[in-house]
Amino acid sequence: MEHFLWDLLQAQQTSGLSAAALVHHEQPGWHRVTPDAGCALPIYRAPCLGRVLYVPIAPTFPLWLNRAIREFAPNILHLHLPNSSALAALSLPSARRLPWVVHWHADLVASQLDRRLALAYQFYRPFEQRLLRHSRAVIATSPPYLEASEALLPWRDRCTIIPLGLDAARVCAPSAEVMGRVAQHWKPGRLRVLAIGRLTYYKGHEVLLRAIAAMPNAQVLIVGSGDRAPLLSQMISDLGLRDRVQLLGSCSDSEVAALLTSCDLLCLPSLERTEAFGMVLLEAMRFAKPVVVSAIPGSGAGWVVEKADNGLLFPPGDSAALTKALEHLAHAPSLRLRLGQNGALALAREFRIDSIAEAISGVYAEALAEGVR
Repeated sequence: MEHFLWDLLQAQQTSGLSAAALVHHEQPGWHRVTPDAGCALPIYRAPCLGRVLYVPIAPTFPLWLNRAIREFAPNILHLHLPNSSALAALSLPSARRLPWVVHWHADLVASQLDRRLALAYQFYRPFEQRLLRHSRAVIATSPPYLEASEALLPWRDRCTIIPLGLDAARVCAPSAEVMGRVAQHWKPGRLRVLAIGRLTYYKGHEVLLRAIAAMPNAQVLIVGSGDRAPLLSQMISDLGLRDRVQLLGSCSDSEVAALLTSCDLLCLPSLERTEAFGMVLLEAMRFAKPVVVSAIPGSGAGWVVEKADNGLLFPPGDSAALTKALEHLAHAPSLRLRLGQNGALALAREFRIDSIAEAISGVYAEALAEGVR
């Protein structure tokens, strides 16, 4: 969400639209940042004390939202959900006076993998529905996600589908120095599989490890940090994969670009609809890399692949099917090339951030016009 928001703000600025953002500070504690005077892209960062059940704890967020509205004086409030802090808009007169557009990135899924989320959602849902009721427009990121979303069911008449987008110019080609450093991770003669994403319950890294255990001709680099790192590290040892699988932890943007440049394909083996779209799929398109993705019912990730025709799909959680898909691509370099090229074309045709920003501006215009009817 963070990369998309930054690209969107930049595109809106370029198109002549003035925009500001309020986000959680990335460092826990009482850090806070206000925009520099004359900053072209005003970014407010509210203090964040940590996370509980993956949710940022930011008790002063309402004060910062009120301040941002007072100082920036927006005509419209664009709320990106899920984000429990955004519920502060319900209680602030300054926010309620503005028209709202809700950007629905994902449902708070009543997870079958982490049952605590189902209980937490019972408390969150009434406020979520109040927020949707107050909105003038809702942006969903794919047709299957909108169709499967129970939360959006009562508000279908105000929903518009606009996919996420990427600014290809932001994702720069890596330097030779970074490429050389990253190249040391790959071993010659093996299929080079890259996975990028938080090491968390729904990402399905365990499925990928089991699939790779049946493929002595493949290796995997996993980028990301998270609470499941110890479990995955132990699983790598138990499966005897230390020489073919590495957990790289968090990587810089330039390192990620180098990994995408040098890999043979990207794998996104997520398990449930918490994986709503998969921004990393657009990053793979930027580097013309094919993808292998789990076809999660009601998720936009499979829809992105089908729309771009840039990869293979497999049933979520099915490591044998994933092995089969990876083996197919391992022995078909021409197919990998064609799928990667399809992705690059799709990024330019369907997922360019300037086109996405233009579509969102149209939603703003309709929401503002609705208030004067």
